[in-house]
Amino acid sequence: MGKIKNIVFDFGGVLIDWNPVYLYKNVFATEEELNFFLENVCRYDWNLLQDEGRPLAEATHLLQQKFPEYTKEIALYYDRWEEMLGGTIDENTQLIKPLKEKYNLYGLTNWSAETLPLAMQRYDFFQDLKGIIVSGEEKIVKPDKRLYHILLDRYDLRAEESLFIDDNAVNIETARELGFQTMHFANGSNLGKWLQENNIL
Repeated sequence: MGKIKNIVFDFGGVLIDWNPVYLYKNVFATEEELNFFLENVCRYDWNLLQDEGRPLAEATHLLQQKFPEYTKEIALYYDRWEEMLGGTIDENTQLIKPLKEKYNLYGLTNWSAETLPLAMQRYDFFQDLKGIIVSGEEKIVKPDKRLYHILLDRYDLRAEESLFIDDNAVNIETARELGFQTMHFANGSNLGKWLQENNIL
C-alpha cells in the first residue's frame, strides 16, 4: 500500500448505524408488514433520489399520491427520521481521533442535504473531519465518478494518496478505478485491525 495522507470515510454503514427499521418496527404490527412497506413503498431507490438532492417534501408528496393507503406511514419517514439513527458504529468512530493525528480526514457520503445536519448535531466525530462532500448538496450520488472528483478538486487531494472506506462494493470499485487506495467495510470487517495490519494506525 502506497503512502497515505488522507482518509475518506463513507458515513452510513461505516461510521453511523442508520436503518429505517429502527423507526418502522414501532409502526407496523408484524415484520411482514414492515418488510413489505420498506421493499415496495419507501424503497431504497426512492430514498436515493433525496440523496441526489430531491426535496424531502416533494418526495413525500409524490409517494403519498402513489400509495394513498400509506399516507401516514410515508409522512413518518422524514417527520421522525432521527429515529432511524441507531447511533455511531463505535469501534470505527473511536479510530477517528488517533487517525486525525497522522492524516487529513474527510467524508464522502450519499445523504440528503436536509437530514445530514441532524446527524451532525448529534455526533461529535464530524468536528474532526477537514471536509465533507454530501451528494444531496452536489446533486450527484456515488458511484458517479463526478462526486469523487469534487472531493479531490475541492480539497486539492490526490487519489493515490487517499484511502477510501465504504461499505458498498460498487462505490469501492469506482474509487479504485480513480486511483484511490480502498478498504471495503463489509459485514464482519474489523476496521481497526485492518488499519493496523496495513501499518496505517
